[in-house]
Amino acid sequence: MDKLRRSLVVAIALSPLAARAQPAGGTGAYTALENPLPTESPGKIEIAEFFWYGCIHCYNLEPLLEKWVPALPADIQFRRIPAVFNERWAHDATIYYAFEAQGVLDKLHRPFFDAIHRDRLKSDNPAALAEWLTKNGLEPKKFDATMKSFGVQSKMKRAAQLTGASRIDGTPALMVQGRYTISAEQGKTREGLLATADAVAGMVRKSLASRK
Repeated sequence: MDKLRRSLVVAIALSPLAARAQPAGGTGAYTALENPLPTESPGKIEIAEFFWYGCIHCYNLEPLLEKWVPALPADIQFRRIPAVFNERWAHDATIYYAFEAQGVLDKLHRPFFDAIHRDRLKSDNPAALAEWLTKNGLEPKKFDATMKSFGVQSKMKRAAQLTGASRIDGTPALMVQGRYTISAEQGKTREGLLATADAVAGMVRKSLASRK
């Protein structure tokens, strides 16, 4: 078993248990984790999206996110986490973090989604990926080196750990404040998924206010 596969297996094996799903005030349902996960947004309520570039449901959610995220309250921070369930998903996670490392994530995130689902780009085909990168102003060899870099590989492995620890079983899924997860099934619809996240974030906001 190679190092990547072993790290993915360990990440899932160390996952904490989750509590039963609970209703979220007239919207969808959510699941409360028994062991909350760390967030990266100090002083903010964090909403994270677990996604995979190859997921058609994630792709279809993207237009809604593009409208929803800019309209979030000032006390909420949104971030994306590329879900990692296996080596194929790990590959696409490294592409996401390589975009980030090269400072082109905002520019190429949606076009890469489009290329996969509209233009049938096979992201795990080296020649096809290199051609797409070149067309979008990136040097394939440099990008490949970035994908293999320590920083990108570390972030991918961290994403794998969070995927396992969150106990999600598919994408898209949202996680609020590292404590509550909402699956596509729990949200029922794309709009319901986001509305449930809004409701859970409101619940977190009230809880934080009561502690002051």
